[in-house]
Amino acid sequence: MNLDWLLSHAEEIAALALQHANLSWPPIVASFIVAVPLGWLAHRLPRLRGSIVGVAGLLYAIPSLALFVVLPLVLGTSVLSRTNVIVAMTLYGIALLVRSAADGFDSVDPAVTNSATALGYPAWKRVCAVELPLAGPVILGGLRVVSASTISLVSVGALVGVKSLGTLFTEGFARSFPTQIIAGVAGTVLLAVLFDLLLVAAGRVAMPWAKAGKTGDASSPARAKTTAAGAGRGAAASAGRDGGKP
Repeated sequence: MNLDWLLSHAEEIAALALQHANLSWPPIVASFIVAVPLGWLAHRLPRLRGSIVGVAGLLYAIPSLALFVVLPLVLGTSVLSRTNVIVAMTLYGIALLVRSAADGFDSVDPAVTNSATALGYPAWKRVCAVELPLAGPVILGGLRVVSASTISLVSVGALVGVKSLGTLFTEGFARSFPTQIIAGVAGTVLLAVLFDLLLVAAGRVAMPWAKAGKTGDASSPARAKTTAAGAGRGAAASAGRDGGKP
């Protein structure tokens, strides 16, 4: 390990890390926006569930390098455009998250949704205010996987000239310089950990009941489901009192 090289190239590494992050967060957000409705659709239409999840899963089987070559032809972008990487990562993220989203909606106690319906919630409001929050912990778990996968795969873009921490890999291999390779690997891992911590923190703020459900003996599936159901009924009832009625 050449510490002198690391110190002298610290600004370059930081710049590549920032570029890597800017290539990673848009696909994570876009994957969530697209995959959650698809997961809900798979949950609501059991006959189409296999097709929706299956087609989404096939996206992940497409080799990343092949996708980076094909996308410029489809999108009309330059081979070096960061748009290609963002679109490719979004497709992979959707492929991973659709099943988690469907499983999350499946985990919501039907009694909770029935309570919301009895309070007069229209379907869209029931989904947004009741089903989605209770499906959140499962969806968040899938989103964390998407985050780690995206940050890892963004590095592949360096092979087609899109700069990121993966650039340190390619240049390090070309020069047979292990320090540069290790810097790229370590930077990618640290970035993945940082994104994961941010997602966990966001989940704790947005879904405090999920953390509460893990205390004591609530870790058992039955107790956890009861805790979630209670939270959902409470939320629905509270919203109804505060103007959630039609």
